[in-house]
Amino acid sequence: MTVTLALLRHAETPWSRDKQVQGRTDIGLTEQARAALSRLAVPDPCAAMPVFSSPLQRCTQTAAQLGLVPTVEPRLIEMAWGRWEGRRLVDLRAELGEAMAENEARGWDFMAPDGESPRQVWQRVRPWLRERALAGASTLAITHRGVMRVVFAQATGWDMLGKPPARLDWNALQLFTLDAHGMPRVQRLNLPLDALADPGLRP
Repeated sequence: MTVTLALLRHAETPWSRDKQVQGRTDIGLTEQARAALSRLAVPDPCAAMPVFSSPLQRCTQTAAQLGLVPTVEPRLIEMAWGRWEGRRLVDLRAELGEAMAENEARGWDFMAPDGESPRQVWQRVRPWLRERALAGASTLAITHRGVMRVVFAQATGWDMLGKPPARLDWNALQLFTLDAHGMPRVQRLNLPLDALADPGLRP
């Protein structure tokens, strides 16, 4: 049996709009994002999948605006950015210079002060992927950029240095297949959400 994992990033928040690092800071969606999501739907076959969500409100609100009722899964929470939450990467690079460049050159082991590395994110997400694979259940998860990047990196062999092997549309679904051990492989990237002709008739 082929098990599909569909990942969707949460919609825009005031911090993501302003390019501030969010991490574990619990920021809700903008009104514009809520309105846009109310006119969209998850396409088939993802619409029939059980839905899981990060516990942060930007993900649970994204699910609700799409008409979905998710199971909250703590392991889908965003990568912690510690003391850098609320900062902009462009400002950190200008302020920290070579130290920031050296940190980013660590790839899987990049870490903000008091934060979490991509490798640590993978270590907590992989057991959940294995559980979904063993259950034989295709799954839709609403999560974060940090989580999606580590799954994508594992699926493609990307070392998280330099440009990724493909550009991900953060407003679209990213589909992977999971083997029996929960290891992902790319199935389809950048599957758009469906536009509803009449949002009042949401399924």
